[in-house]
Amino acid sequence: MPSKGERTRQKILQEAGELFRTKGFGATSVSDLLEATGVTKGSLYFHFPGKDDLGLEYLRQSGERFMRFIDEGLDGRCAGEKLDGFLSQAFAYHRGRGFVGGCLFGNTALETSDTAPEFAQITTQVFVRWKEKLAAIIAQAQNEGTIHQGRSAEDLAEFVIAVLEGGIMQSRLHKSEEPMKNCIETLRQMLFTNNPGSEKCRSRLPDGEKS
Repeated sequence: MPSKGERTRQKILQEAGELFRTKGFGATSVSDLLEATGVTKGSLYFHFPGKDDLGLEYLRQSGERFMRFIDEGLDGRCAGEKLDGFLSQAFAYHRGRGFVGGCLFGNTALETSDTAPEFAQITTQVFVRWKEKLAAIIAQAQNEGTIHQGRSAEDLAEFVIAVLEGGIMQSRLHKSEEPMKNCIETLRQMLFTNNPGSEKCRSRLPDGEKS
């Protein structure tokens, strides 16, 4: 069972996380953190020497959770279905949040790439690992004939990430599911349509909806 100190530390990380997602790391003040977490300044600094230390730890833990999220989404009878399952899972997650906050890692990449190398380094590794996981599944799907082989699996993985990030951003901006949903459907059409294995491993619309 976690100690009281560890429970307090995780509570700080959890409550601070929503601020970091919606306001960004730079715009979140210590006063914001104290109000959100309900801890004293002494307690906050006992667990984290500074705001950046808290932000970096939250980003590291979120990266590990995201890797597990990807693995859970990559579920299916064949590689094409696994990729499609991940797309459905990503859509369901952001719709469940009301498209508030967007993608933590996309947000952080934009915010810190030129100004905060420690944050940018962690974020870079998240995108590298994400791309590697998708590329491995796409390569399997290409071998199965579910996805075309006109481009490398690495190129297609990078494209999938870029389209998802754009869809997430637009849905966050408009507070509407349509941009992200449209991006995912376009991805499905581009990746899965008119391939030899597509009938055996048919893609699905989010939550099983059919067009």
